[in-house]
This record gives sequence, C-alpha cells and structure tokens, in this order.
Amino acid sequence: MNAAFRARWARSFSTSRPRSNRAIVYNQNGNPAEVLSAMTFPKLDPPRPSTVNVKFLLSAVNPADINVIEGVYPAKPQLVQGAGSEGVYIGGNEGLAIVTAVGEGVDSVKLNDWVISTKAQAGTWTAVKNVSAEELLKIPNPEGLSEVHGATMTVNPPTAYNMLNEFIDLKPGDWVVQNGANSAVGQAAIQIAAAQGLKTINFVRNRDNIADLVQRLETLGANKVFTYDDLKDRELRKKVATLTGNAEIRLGLNCVGGPETTQMVKLLGNNAHLVSYGAMSKQPLSFPTSLFIFKNLTAHGFWQHGWYQQRSRADREDLMRKLVDLTSQGKLKEPEHKVVIVPAYESDEEATARIRDVFKTAQSHGKKILLKLESSS
Repeated sequence: MNAAFRARWARSFSTSRPRSNRAIVYNQNGNPAEVLSAMTFPKLDPPRPSTVNVKFLLSAVNPADINVIEGVYPAKPQLVQGAGSEGVYIGGNEGLAIVTAVGEGVDSVKLNDWVISTKAQAGTWTAVKNVSAEELLKIPNPEGLSEVHGATMTVNPPTAYNMLNEFIDLKPGDWVVQNGANSAVGQAAIQIAAAQGLKTINFVRNRDNIADLVQRLETLGANKVFTYDDLKDRELRKKVATLTGNAEIRLGLNCVGGPETTQMVKLLGNNAHLVSYGAMSKQPLSFPTSLFIFKNLTAHGFWQHGWYQQRSRADREDLMRKLVDLTSQGKLKEPEHKVVIVPAYESDEEATARIRDVFKTAQSHGKKILLKLESSS
C-alpha cells in the first residue's frame, strides 16, 4: 500500500462503526500478507436494471487468488473506485451469495436465491455487491447442500468433473492417474471418479503424517495412493500393472509439472490423454518424444473459467445441477476448511490486521480458507 493510499484509507475509515459494505482490497501486486487491506465502501444503491444486489455468505480463498495478488497469474481483476480517487482491486474469485434486491428486467434469479458468479476475477472477498444478472448462476440449495458446499462449487469440483468427462470417454472400471491428489481439485476428482465407477491412482508429496493422508484419501474413494518418491522405484510400473490387471490407464491429471509429472506420464497407456490444470512445482513439463510417436499421447491444458466463457448458460446450469446432485447424495463432501469471520464492528485497521495474519499462513493451513465478511445490514 503506497503512502498516499494509506493516508486516505486511514483518514476515511478509522472508526469502529458497523460496516455494511466492506471488502478486502489491494492497489498493487505483492505478498498478500503485506498488500491486502480492508476497506469500507458506500452503502449499495438499489440495483439498476439488469443487475442485482447480493450479500456474500462465504468467500473462498484459492491458490490462484494468491497468484493474482502476487501478479503472476494471467487473469487480472478490474479496478473499482476506492477511497479518494485511487482505484483498487477486490480480491477473490469464488463464493456463495444470496440475492437481496433485484433490478428491473431480471428474471433469471429472484430474492433469496443462492447464486455464484462464473465471471473470471469476480471480486468475491466482499460483504455485498451489485452485479450483472448475466454473471450469476442460481444454484439449488436442497437439504444436504451447505454454505461451504456452495462457496466452493465454482472452481474445484467443476474442474475435476470436466477433466474426467471432457477429454475421453471413460467407462466404469477404467483407471485414472493424478498428482496433487490432496489438492482441492484432486480430492474432488477422487470423489467424482468414484461416483462414476472409475478407479484412481493418486500421487502426493511424502510427509510426516503420510499414513493419515493416505487414509483420508482412501476414505474419499481413492483406490491407491503413492508418494512422488515411489516414482523413482523401478518396480513401480509392475506394481501398477498388477493393481490395474494390466488395464491401460488412459487419463492423467496434472497440477504439479516438473520431473514428477514426466515420470507419472510413463504410466499412461496407448492413446491416453494428460490434462494439466496447474503447475505447483513452477517447473516446466518435459516428455519423451517417444510417448507421442509410439503411444500417441495427447496433452491438454484446462482452465475452468475458460470453459464457462465458451459454454452456454444452459451448459453452466447443467453442470451445477450435476454437482449439486452429487453433493446431495453425499458423494461430494465439504473440503476441509476454516472459516475466518471479519466482524462488522471491527474498524478497517483491525480487519486489515486480521486478514493479513490469515494470509501469513494461508498456504500452510492444509485447509480451505473461507472468508465471512459480516455486514451490519
């Protein structure tokens, strides 16, 4: 936060009056624990035609959100008017909101509907917001669907679902291999695959509590869990062949990159597909040319928000219905999470300190962080 921005922010919002419209913002890229601030905005006006006002119930913190703030993610948020004349960015890309007011001409949602946004860089770390109705998808909220489910429904479960279903026609009993299996997408992939009768081989980083992690993933439906250290084992291919009954593995999911992925891809069979949706190791992918020539490997990249942009509203709604059905049936569980409440009575300075403390350890929690910015209205 530069000096001029800090001064305007402190002068304007230093009292402890209740906050009805507060957001977590930044005006320059950097470490989230250093550049994020809480800012109170004017109270929302009644919604304009074709727009709605919403109140966020929970807002998710994803690794990509941190990358955006750091300035290393290709998608950029839009500037909004902040304190004084300087624009700010509102963080967050995923969350569950409830409709509080509906503008003229809106018939896709109604008062008290649960909604999510499919717009990239939607700015969900906020208490309330006015948004175009076209950006929103209504999600059903039947018994069994929690606020946590709704707040984490936009990014990770649909990424897993689409990677399992968009690139190759898999049948019950087919095998899928993935790395980053303990990530939010990885855990969703395990559960969705199990619901579809698919079997999964899963790779994770070795750690002190590896037995606990293996047990947790197996409880979700993982058929086998290996560590990246196992990729160095010359007997691994034989072990996998025994496990699969010599069935060819035709789909691999990658969020790690680097040499671990190079080794994992060698487990794939003929005419297989590798789908990459992340690069947590920050190392490039490198594959032997022989895999493309002799095994006809096909490599893809996948970005869920790109899928949203390319598909119709009917397609997006159909995807949400499928995921909600899985959730209602108990086949897609809440991610492990921690809810961070930002009370409405706190001053912006106090709320800023709270948020920065959260982000100092956000990537080491091992749990999904969910923000709840309380509103006085």
